[in-house]
Amino acid sequence: MNPVDHARQSTFQETLLSARRTMLASEILKLALDSFRASKMRFALTALGMVIGTASVILVATIGLTGKQYVLQLIQKFGTNSIELEYAGGGATAAERVLYNDPLTSDDIKAVLAKLPGVIYSSPVLEMHSRISFGGGVVKDTLVLGVSPQYLDIHNLLVPVGRFLDETDDSAHIKCAVVSELFARERFGGSDSAIGQNFEISGIPFTIIGVFKMSVNDFGQSEIADQTILIPFSVARYFTGTENVNQIYFSMRSMDEVPNAASEIVRIVQARHRSDSVYKAQTLKELLTMAGQIADTLTAVLMLVAAVTLAVGGVGIMNIMLANVRARTREIGIRKAVGATYREIKLQFLAEAIIISLTGGVVGTILGLALPLSVGFLTDYSVPVSPWSVVIALTVATMVGVIFGTVPATRAAQMDPVESLKYE
Repeated sequence: MNPVDHARQSTFQETLLSARRTMLASEILKLALDSFRASKMRFALTALGMVIGTASVILVATIGLTGKQYVLQLIQKFGTNSIELEYAGGGATAAERVLYNDPLTSDDIKAVLAKLPGVIYSSPVLEMHSRISFGGGVVKDTLVLGVSPQYLDIHNLLVPVGRFLDETDDSAHIKCAVVSELFARERFGGSDSAIGQNFEISGIPFTIIGVFKMSVNDFGQSEIADQTILIPFSVARYFTGTENVNQIYFSMRSMDEVPNAASEIVRIVQARHRSDSVYKAQTLKELLTMAGQIADTLTAVLMLVAAVTLAVGGVGIMNIMLANVRARTREIGIRKAVGATYREIKLQFLAEAIIISLTGGVVGTILGLALPLSVGFLTDYSVPVSPWSVVIALTVATMVGVIFGTVPATRAAQMDPVESLKYE
């Protein structure tokens, strides 16, 4: 046989084999559909387990993503773009740390602003321990902080009544104050009643011009307490007689700039102080990353729990397919008698198991997506949906059909045709 004829024969054989495979797949699909039409209720009940399991996976993933989004949004309201700088001590011994106290100063802010253009807000924080009195009565357990007007933007504070400190208050050394909402309620009976009220710090009168509150619970991440009074930093430093501050806050344009900016701020400040003094820059980026990891871990655990439902659905498919094989024993014997091979019989029953599982998976996916999508359509709230949850759900549904359909398919393929024909 010459090479040309050999090539033609090989091509013909490949075409014939491809056509046989296509006919086999078409025949398997036709027989599977005929079997489902004959037992519609059994098919529906068997697929129901996969519907529930797949919908559970989609919904669990959606709930996990929604919870993660909510938590991250809460943390972002703390001010994830902000950097808190504080003095952590210095000197090799305790005596040196006391003797060579080297705290932060307001000049450190000027140095950072001059060398780090990415800073959009900055504020010193000066904690005061002076006596506070209202009408001659001393108020205890009240925190007084000297801050700049930009402290409002750094901590995302809300001012429901009155106004916050402004640049005029700071530059003109106005004796004014903004008090926390809880302080106003407990001291004056409400926020509106607090506006215009006077109090004294070491005998110096101050007027309340506004009431503030946190935009979200900070879980102790800031220096603000329930009973807090904020006054202009320029006024607060006269009570201490020094430029020293407790903390300095800087806020960057974006969260991506925060890690590098934190290192640069420490370097700039360190260069202005003693070499053995230690300064720490703290950010919320680590908290944000940790919260995201915890949310992802919980979502993965919940998805594993939901996957158990798919496994239960797979057991149901195996039980039904085993009963189906037993009920169709004579059919299997007839097919083998007319020439059906071991492989063809196995593929037929395996295909039926996969079709049941995948059909339930598709319906479950549609139902699982319907709820979050309808919430986003009917309300202004956007519910995140992960495409990966759909891929995972359908992949697992197919795998369940293959895994739990293999035993019934193998049992059907191994049946003896003579014994099968005798089965009643």
